[in-house]
Amino acid sequence: MNIPLISIITVSYNAVKTIEDTINSVLNQTYPNIEYIIIDGGSTDGTLDIIKKYQDKITYWESEPDKGIYDAMNKGITKANGELIGIINADDWYELDAVQNVVSQYDGNQSTIYHGGLNIVKNGAIFYTNRAPIDTKKLNKGMIINHPATFVPKKIYKEIGAFSTSYKIASDYDFILRAYMKGFRFKPIDTIIANFRTGGTSGVITMKSLKELHTIRKNNKTYSIIDKYYIYDFIKYTIAGKYLYSISLLKNKLLSKK
Repeated sequence: MNIPLISIITVSYNAVKTIEDTINSVLNQTYPNIEYIIIDGGSTDGTLDIIKKYQDKITYWESEPDKGIYDAMNKGITKANGELIGIINADDWYELDAVQNVVSQYDGNQSTIYHGGLNIVKNGAIFYTNRAPIDTKKLNKGMIINHPATFVPKKIYKEIGAFSTSYKIASDYDFILRAYMKGFRFKPIDTIIANFRTGGTSGVITMKSLKELHTIRKNNKTYSIIDKYYIYDFIKYTIAGKYLYSISLLKNKLLSKK
């Protein structure tokens, strides 16, 4: 039986309320061959006490100031030795069979990115579920891939680079879009891999995030003259559009229960 080494990276900063859930979701995985790396940004709230509680089961951890969440992710990637790398932030957690489900789809192809479904959790309950999209053509529009439920071969990071620290909110989208534009394959996994708590940096839609997405599309040359998706999102997330967006979220929630 092939049991490739899988690297899991958690980045954290003052996450004392949630990081233990994240750590346990990794340490209790049903898959046996996992390397676990935690990159902390210099927490002062008790996060380090929780990390130290489990340090004999953690492959590597460090705590020092960094240049932001994507800088921390890059530090973790440089430490990773696994064939596939998953990144789960300290607000989120994996399903206990997440890695096993990913490895069951992994055929050793180092040019394929594996991505699964994601539960969006609000106030302790599942708000709605994002399934892994089969069609990746809409990556030209935005981040349709569930990043916490995504596993990337380290070879791809070496080939196209890791996360750009020029972006503070959507560098995960920039990385995925670069991989897509380079022709790497995306393989959806039709099961829930991870759980995402709302309220984090990447879960808030602001004009700053819309402009960052626009810049990413521009730099990756996804359009020739007009970025129609920027206009669409601008309208969608105005005060008038927020009502329609709320209805859309409610519809997704109801459909996910069927």
